[in-house]
Amino acid sequence: MRYTKNRKIAASAGLILCLAMNPLVVSAETEDVLQAGVTSVLDTRLTTEEYIALGQQAQGAAWGYTNIGIANVESGNLNVRETPSTEGKMVGKMPKDSACEVLETADGWAYIKSGEVEGYVSMEFLLTGPDARVRATEIVRTVVVVDGDGLNVREQPDTESAILTQVASGEEMDYLETLDGWIKVAVDSDEAYVSADYVTVTEKLDTAITMTELLYGQGVSDVRVDLVEYAKQFVGNRYVWGGTSLTKGADCSGFVLSIFKKYGISLPHHAASQAGYGTKISAGDLQPGDLIFYGNSRGHINHVAIYIGGGQVVHASNERTGIKISNYKYRSPVKYVRLLQD
Repeated sequence: MRYTKNRKIAASAGLILCLAMNPLVVSAETEDVLQAGVTSVLDTRLTTEEYIALGQQAQGAAWGYTNIGIANVESGNLNVRETPSTEGKMVGKMPKDSACEVLETADGWAYIKSGEVEGYVSMEFLLTGPDARVRATEIVRTVVVVDGDGLNVREQPDTESAILTQVASGEEMDYLETLDGWIKVAVDSDEAYVSADYVTVTEKLDTAITMTELLYGQGVSDVRVDLVEYAKQFVGNRYVWGGTSLTKGADCSGFVLSIFKKYGISLPHHAASQAGYGTKISAGDLQPGDLIFYGNSRGHINHVAIYIGGGQVVHASNERTGIKISNYKYRSPVKYVRLLQD
């Protein structure tokens, strides 16, 4: 297992150093947070040299950003455009609280890079400077990145324990706790364990979604396109156990239930029960709008997602990440189902 230490201290130091070198006007709320950051950094008893070094390090490596920007939208996404105009072609979307590198600003627009997306966003909906750094410290997530293919995710921290699922190389899980040789993780709403030898623990801020990730391919019916577009507009919204509200919070089956209800299909509020509806299909037959079910080592289905094309799903994952887009093989699928017969 590898983990970058002093990252939060460095971020705080970088934030304070940024203010010292850039006399910007900030809100009273931000000033309070900054004062707390100063106290936190001073409480670490760093030497002057260590403090300056951490600040300089943070300027170039605050979660990988130098001039960080954070999407500041109430819900939905911040559109990334090819040109600095509301008429500009859309090249991607930044979900709420996702991060970007601000490369330049002019006339109310920022030219940014976020993940694989580059383009212009309206500064009306983008936090920058100290406000962005403060927000980043509030929303940064600790994740576990898989280093090798087919990592076994077990129900208990023991090589003899049952395997909950397998996770592919490069996929991420939410970090919960470090144990003796094991990492406790969240896989959707389940808690499980992976060997610390085959993962990297790091901090992450979400990034933009490319237009390629938002497309489906040829020959997809209008109703499928409409359903998937409808489902994706709720990315970033809350996960609530037992919930069915697309805006106030839903769990995995509640999310699917509410999406398909709009298209005249009634489903029970239970993932395993939903798996009994429609027609079972193979992975090779998947089309946008089909359902993918996931389960544990005993074959019990405990999670459901909507396939959106391009090898991806949209699903209500857990309380830490909410409704999100993932690779459909982010864990081992156990069943594929078609409800839309077109």
